[in-house]
Amino acid sequence: MTTAQDNSNSDTGKSATSKSAIAIDKARAEGRAALIGYLPAGYPSVEETIAAGIALARNGADLIEIGIPYSDPVMDGPVIQAATTEALAKGFSVRQVFDVIAGITSQTDAAVLVMTYWNPVVRMGVDEFSRRLAEAGGAGLITPDLIPDEAAEWMDASEKYGLDRVFLVAPSSTPERMRRTVDASRGFVYAVSIMGVTGARSSVSSAAEDVVAAAKAAGAERVCVGLGVSTAEQVAEIAAYADGVIVGSALVAAVRDGGVDAVAQLTKDLSTGLTRK
Repeated sequence: MTTAQDNSNSDTGKSATSKSAIAIDKARAEGRAALIGYLPAGYPSVEETIAAGIALARNGADLIEIGIPYSDPVMDGPVIQAATTEALAKGFSVRQVFDVIAGITSQTDAAVLVMTYWNPVVRMGVDEFSRRLAEAGGAGLITPDLIPDEAAEWMDASEKYGLDRVFLVAPSSTPERMRRTVDASRGFVYAVSIMGVTGARSSVSSAAEDVVAAAKAAGAERVCVGLGVSTAEQVAEIAAYADGVIVGSALVAAVRDGGVDAVAQLTKDLSTGLTRK
């Protein structure tokens, strides 16, 4: 019988335990895809981010992404941009993300990752950031604007502190780029289903399934799909072929419009689409 520890290795066969892989494999063993929810740190406040993260975990989310507000969020759609702009205006600082991570991991079993542009990590220092993330109970980093070719320092720090490295692949990824990204990733590979910025959409791009297939062909064991997911029906569509479904803007809008209770309800609704038919 295979254990969670056995299944926690990366797509490249490294031996370090991966919190993300364990969470995704647990969902897979239950016959469903994993649900991954995104929240921006410090929106509407640090305390409310922690409460919303706990609500996510207690209502069906297996993994949680905590985004670091950034002054030039080139990949973020209007809902997330507005939230991160507000957080920055209220004085959010990068170091507070570790308070958010610790607040959630101390109360839940969810794997909690930080989603961040690379500049805030470099400014703090890659090793220091990685150490503090590990100390807070974080699972790793999702780095949308960092490619493996330029990630040597992060690769070293992630090995040192046992953190997951989640890189992105897209419909535009060449076969060589796909292979390099899969090989560098640990935990899972993040498949962007459409080109462009984040945001809830009425339909999910048909390119998503092709990106997942290409990543699997390149050796990825776990591929999760994000950008544009906002309903249980879309979750079900993606759960049929992906290992995890990532929801961002819809949850941020729920925080904005209804607070923690709205996050809890939406998470329950989304989770109904996870079970594979």
